Amino acid sequence: MHDIKWIRENPEKFDHGLALRHLEPMSASLIELDARRRQAETAAQDIQTTRNSLSKQIGMAKSRGEDAGQIIAEVSRSKQAQAEAEKSAQALQEELTNILSTIPNLPFDDVPEGKDESDNVEVRTWGELRSFNYQPKEHFEIGENLGLMDFDRAAKLSGARFVVLTGALARLERALAAFMLDLHTGEHGYTEVNPPALVNDATMYGTGQLPKFGEDLFRTENGLWLIPTAEVPLTNLAAGEILEDAVLPRRYTAMTWCFRSEAGSAGRDTRGMIRQHQFTKVEMVSVTRAEDSDGELEHMTACAETVLKKLEIPFRTVMLSTGDMGFGARRTFDVEVWLPGQDMYREISSCSNCGDFQARRMKARYRPEGEKGTRFLHTLNGSGLAVGRTLVAVLENYQQEDGSVIIPKVLRSYMGGREQINPDGS
Repeated sequence: MHDIKWIRENPEKFDHGLALRHLEPMSASLIELDARRRQAETAAQDIQTTRNSLSKQIGMAKSRGEDAGQIIAEVSRSKQAQAEAEKSAQALQEELTNILSTIPNLPFDDVPEGKDESDNVEVRTWGELRSFNYQPKEHFEIGENLGLMDFDRAAKLSGARFVVLTGALARLERALAAFMLDLHTGEHGYTEVNPPALVNDATMYGTGQLPKFGEDLFRTENGLWLIPTAEVPLTNLAAGEILEDAVLPRRYTAMTWCFRSEAGSAGRDTRGMIRQHQFTKVEMVSVTRAEDSDGELEHMTACAETVLKKLEIPFRTVMLSTGDMGFGARRTFDVEVWLPGQDMYREISSCSNCGDFQARRMKARYRPEGEKGTRFLHTLNGSGLAVGRTLVAVLENYQQEDGSVIIPKVLRSYMGGREQINPDGS
């Protein structure tokens, strides 16, 4: 959510930020709407002041034994006028809020300008790409040949974009999630949370999923929403709170199922586990001071990268251009894992600094040490990692020519000491 006061004071900066998002200028229309709102509020206040004065005159007239009927009638008329002015101000406020809630966050000045993902800027790479003496297979070929990844049965149960994992692959996905949680809580300073996967409208609104992206979500008949990511409940833990400076930053991590309708991705990644309606993800969320949020984003991105380093899987990190960033982000780093079966890098984590954009929607504040007033928190979120996509990366990078898959060393203790998954199930 944008601050209309800031827009009034910085209309050119606001419109420039929108231009980077490939949107038309909006400051003039927003300022005009806000002026009408403030005018209606002022009118209501002026009427209240006048009515207070008239009420005193009624008392004085009665004390002198005079007829106060005309004054009483005027007070009655002023009540109606005030109610109409207040109603107008409320309607204008709702209109302004509704518009502001659909406008994306503004990118930081150093974010690369661009129209889409082709303008993203590579920041660093890690690891050596494995050389194969055969044509590497994609993950779904590997999983199906192992007999442990079944899309057909999943389709019978639920439809397209679902999968049934069994045996060693089901355990491997669970092992990946446990490994990530242990790493983030044991070494990276995050507190594990087990949050609800069903949330209300206000919670979805707080992180920016509503009202703009309702079609990308699943909604139950009783009005609750299935979370698209644990970012939603984890960030909203600070909603309506005033945190003390000493407790910041607050860092949370959670492993949840995530649910997305993928309404805008028809025809993309229709085979395999890359883009599904239900998937497992380990999420990281931080709430922190404004001056610390950039450093916190670097920390969060490094945590996501560390998962892949310990798995010994190559990746690259890119800064997203203004045309590729998500709705709530001011700066985003994507970690992209190498998939030899696809012969390309694919996103496996997206780490974003949202500034105070979400905190304004959630009314989440902190009290700086030594200050009486409060400020809005800065919120950050990132995948640490998408578990299904990490399973994909393990299968493709650790595949063997005979169809078996080597289990990364850091996962073997989670797999009961197992070192390999063979086509015969051994």
